[in-house]
Amino acid sequence: MTILCVRFQLPPTSEADLPHLLGMLEEFTPVVQALPPDGALADLSGAERYFGRDAVELASVIRVRSLALHGVDCVIGAGPGPMLARMALNDAAPGVTRAVPGEPDAVAEFLADKPVAALPGVGTATARTLGDYGLDTLGRVAAAPLSTLQRLIGAKAGRELREKANGIDRGRVVPNAVSRSLATERPFGRDELDPDRHRRALLSAAEELGARLRALEKVCRTLTLTVRYADRSATTRSRTLTEPTAHSPALTRTAYGLYEALGLQRARVRAIALRAEGLDPADQASHQLTFDPVDEKVRRIEEVADRARAKFGPRAVMPGGLGGAAA
Repeated sequence: MTILCVRFQLPPTSEADLPHLLGMLEEFTPVVQALPPDGALADLSGAERYFGRDAVELASVIRVRSLALHGVDCVIGAGPGPMLARMALNDAAPGVTRAVPGEPDAVAEFLADKPVAALPGVGTATARTLGDYGLDTLGRVAAAPLSTLQRLIGAKAGRELREKANGIDRGRVVPNAVSRSLATERPFGRDELDPDRHRRALLSAAEELGARLRALEKVCRTLTLTVRYADRSATTRSRTLTEPTAHSPALTRTAYGLYEALGLQRARVRAIALRAEGLDPADQASHQLTFDPVDEKVRRIEEVADRARAKFGPRAVMPGGLGGAAA
């Protein structure tokens, strides 16, 4: 089994192109899983035999077609399973496919020196706990006794972590459609350490998502935060909202909560992205009535601000925290 993990280099406002790009991938294999806002997994098990080319050669053809037909470049990682393909993607550069061979020794060599946090599903807190005991690389985790890992992070999590650190990838590509969603990203001009600038980017992104949702007369049920780091790794967290909403302050509070839960300390952040998922028509959504006059006032101000932005541009009205500089 050979899996490609593809990340299309789409501008934040061009996510509508993703279905067309997925259709292009489906010309090579029907087993394609969308990874919104800009990626996909593709199982090439049958395609390699059918086309008489290996995964790296097929990746080159995919890249050429993406550029020729859609004007979109992409970054591609290849591996014997979805987890390894995702990790290979983080080491890839535009124009070059990073491939992890399927041989056990090659997989072990690829994983050995990587930090624990590079493994999909391992959060900051888990990585910190393991690092306190000297288990800061996947090679050391793979060599650690199972009982030690289970004592540190729990029975099930310890067993799964040890399997993944040894290159055992039980994941599968599950064909799906692009979820109903909107996304926006805030890249930094340089790797950013300042938490205040991180929060400012979150505020800007949440404000934009709220305005776009209201313009489409939609509400979202889930908010997803993706933080991309200087080493090309990324952390993604999602939270279901207490009620479907397009209210910018509610989206901002949720975004802040997701960010704080990551517990980032001196993290070199390259970009922050927010995604509103589970979109439904606003007129079909329920809203908890409140007798709080402040909440009602904020929503009325939001309506007026939307009308001003529609007439004079998106920067006509902004939160005070975004004043004075581009966000």
